[in-house]
Amino acid sequence: MTPTPDILCIGAVLWDIIGRAPVAMPFGADVPGRISRLPGGVAMNIAMTLRRFGLRPALLSAIGRDAEGQELLTACTGMGLITDFIHRSDDLPTDRYLAIEGAEGMVAAVADARALEAAGARILAPLADGRLGSAARPWAGMIAVDGNLTAMMLADMAGSPLFAAADLRVAPASPGKADRLVPLLAHPGATLYVNLQEAGILCGRVFDGAEAAVEGLLAQGAARALVTDGPRPCAMGARGQGVISATPPAVRVRRFTGAGDTFMAAHIVAERHGADARAALDAALRAAADYISGEIP
Repeated sequence: MTPTPDILCIGAVLWDIIGRAPVAMPFGADVPGRISRLPGGVAMNIAMTLRRFGLRPALLSAIGRDAEGQELLTACTGMGLITDFIHRSDDLPTDRYLAIEGAEGMVAAVADARALEAAGARILAPLADGRLGSAARPWAGMIAVDGNLTAMMLADMAGSPLFAAADLRVAPASPGKADRLVPLLAHPGATLYVNLQEAGILCGRVFDGAEAAVEGLLAQGAARALVTDGPRPCAMGARGQGVISATPPAVRVRRFTGAGDTFMAAHIVAERHGADARAALDAALRAAADYISGEIP
């Protein structure tokens, strides 16, 4: 029998292909470095971190029935992730993400999420057909959602009875997809995890720091928000409870892709263990710092 998940992770599950070089890379650069292929995607990255911290996440996503898809599914199962609810696409290849990182950060990235976008609402079937919930008895636990879902899907989720009782934890896949999350600002159970640029896109203005960005998101209707700003102070706040901030530990940066997902997952785990707002924020910052300064696979 399929074990009951502690949390659902909805969104991209794909192969990350990351090229990293230890030098700055101007346009057109051709330099030595390392290329890796690892299971990735926002939902997958969050689920992997949650699993490392002892939770049992279930993935709701789309994976092709091609060889890469079977390999990816095997990798997910081997990590202890619940894969029973993943939609398998018969006519689309497994999704992929390609990124180039230099010494100063992300140079460029391309996300090919065709299978996820084409599958659409079919990936949510387990939340409606009784396997994980229904409109009459919706899932009442935590759900991590990422912005790789289509704008239409995210807008539908904001008002859907299937998500009415959920503790939603929401992350954009990238600044280019941040505006897809606007409908979820009104969900009373949603917590947004965004960076400074993404917060600015959601609010239609430029912020000079994370605290101002959190205040801006709350003013836009968000129930709760966390905003990161690289090595500068990050902040979190909830409606009617004020805003707190903390500075990330200073570490040597070795990788970037997946850091925000690690931050979000660690914060979720800390709160599930009963940490207060300050302790949960500090735990998330430590986990992200350990990730970006850790050994590259």
